[in-house]
This record gives sequence, structure tokens and C-alpha cells, in this order.
Amino acid sequence: MKAALLHEIPGKLQIEDIDHDAPGPHEVLIKTASAGLCHSDLHFLDGKYPYMLPVVMGHESAGVVEAVGDQVDYLAPGDHVITCLSVFCGTCEYCLSGRPVLCQSPSRMRPQGASPRLSQNGSPIHAFAQLGSFAEQMLVHENACAKIPQDFPLDKAALIGCGVTTGVGAALNTAKVEPTSTVAVIGCGGVGLSAVQGARIAGALRIIAVDTVPDKLETAKELGATDVVNAKDGDPVAKVKELTDGLGVHYSFEAIGLKETAEQAFAMLRPGGTATIIGMIPFGTKIEIDGFAFLSEKRLQGSSMGSNRFRFDMPKYIELYKQGRLKLDELISRHIALDDINEGFDALARGEVTRQVIMFD
Repeated sequence: MKAALLHEIPGKLQIEDIDHDAPGPHEVLIKTASAGLCHSDLHFLDGKYPYMLPVVMGHESAGVVEAVGDQVDYLAPGDHVITCLSVFCGTCEYCLSGRPVLCQSPSRMRPQGASPRLSQNGSPIHAFAQLGSFAEQMLVHENACAKIPQDFPLDKAALIGCGVTTGVGAALNTAKVEPTSTVAVIGCGGVGLSAVQGARIAGALRIIAVDTVPDKLETAKELGATDVVNAKDGDPVAKVKELTDGLGVHYSFEAIGLKETAEQAFAMLRPGGTATIIGMIPFGTKIEIDGFAFLSEKRLQGSSMGSNRFRFDMPKYIELYKQGRLKLDELISRHIALDDINEGFDALARGEVTRQVIMFD
């Protein structure tokens, strides 16, 4: 099968032929239908985070089950699925306490000494985030999949696999945005726009979108932002506070992954407010905030993949889409082929696009 491999960090992806093994007892072989280009992948391509090499990149995808292991009973060949990097074991403390996104169990991976899931000329190939979505097929643990209706468009389903779940979930699950509250979202890429939608779905009274690209701010208004702030036009913290009677917002979300914007997210809170960092801040970066602010009960917290319980959350997001309350079509800037992947990441790095989706058929 063809796959996009990363051989060095930083580096570009190479389209090469690799092999997959047969499914193990709890594994599923999926024919990839669509895969989104996420900014998280770009962080690894740019060298902001380390990873094992060589690796098939990609983690936001949907497809059709081709084969299953002999102990898989949740899925069968022909099922349509969304994949998710929040692979869970179902038996550890985090899974049993309702926080499967934090599962660390090694049982989701093949044991040491077993044949690799992916290989090239007999040498093992890693699958990014236990998925490796930039490939014509994926061999994954069954608990990396959520079954979806067969009539649901698979390009939209791929977005739910990461960006939508991360952004909407940050608002609904992590921060638990309350009705009639005020919200600011810094960064209007796919994740930030999904956080805007999550705040709208939660019933926020005022949603302020912050970015430097006018087209993205216009899209934010289409998806639920009541106000927009172009950070190029002045201090975004001051502008957000001006829009909220000088107090600041109840909830802020950082969806870029920068030290400066994380600190801005905390600074634009009102007393008692909560800042949620969604973006992947480069490894080793330290965030500086004024400790005095904690006396006004301001909170700074992280969010991993929208604190998801993905087999529970994703069907609800599909239903919200069908009802017209969660917009997915507007998030897709364009469809591309696997061979166009490096050009796609270049466009993403330039801030020209929201989400690009690779279509394999």
C-alpha cells in the first residue's frame, strides 16, 4: 500500500510502498477513505516535537473495515468507522473513571517481540498516534475506532476524528461552558472554529473569535462567533476586555499552540474565569502568568482531544450535524490527493486553509 512516511525531523513526507501485517486478535484493518491535514502533524514535521522514525504520519481519518481479528466483536467487515488517537483499554483507572482519553495502558499496542503492524522491506515502520492515517490502509487496535452510519459522508467523518472532537469537546467536556456565559477563542483554524461551535452549542451569550486572518474571522462569524478581533489591529486582550465591559470572559480557549497566545488566553479572563489550552505548545516551552491572578480564582487548564469519550461523543456530533447545529462542510477548504500532501502542509503553514482532506478514492 502507498503511505506518506517521515524519515527525518524536521522533514518532508515521502510517498512510498509499505506492507501491513494481518490483524491480530483485537485489531482491525481499515481501507482509508479520507484523512485530514491537522496542525498537530505539522508540529512534528517542523521538529517541534520528537517521534520515532520512520513513521507513517496522520491521525484524523475515516474509512471502511476490511478485516478484523478473531476476538473483535464490536466491528465487522463493511462497517464504516471514524478513527481516533485516544485509543483506550477499557480496564485501567482512567477508563473506568470516565477519562479514557488519558489511558496509558500498553495493552493497546502489540507486545514487544511481536511482528510489527507495518513494515517496509522487512524493517518495522511506526504508525503515528497508533493510527498512521496518511496511508491507503490502517491496521489499528479495535478501540481506536467508532462505528458510524454508512450514509454519513466520510470526508466529514474524518474531521470528527480529531479537530472537531478536540475543539467542540474542549468547550463541552473540558471547560463545560455554561449558557449565557462569555467566551473567547484564540486561533480560528479547524480546532478553534470547532471550539467556537462548541461554545455556541453550549449556549454561550457572547463568543469572541481572535485571529490575524480576515477570512478565518469571517468563517468564525458563520459558525457562531458574535464578535471578532483581528490581533494585528492591537492588543487582543484589551479588545476582548473592551467587548466584555472591561471584565474579561468567563472562558477562553487557546487553539494555536504558542506561549504568547496561551498567556493572552489567561490574561483575558474575568475573576473566576477558566482558560483552556488546546493548542500543542512546543515541547519544553514555559508559560509565564502573574501568580497574583490566582487570588481571583482564575484557572489555567489543559485539554487533550477535547476530554473525549469518543465512542460516546462522536455519534452525538454526527446527530448535531444532521440537525444543522454542528457545521462541518464549512471547515473543509479543499479535497486533495495523497500525492499533494506536502503542498497541503505548506498551505497549512502559511495559514491559507482551515482543513484539507485527503480523499483516497
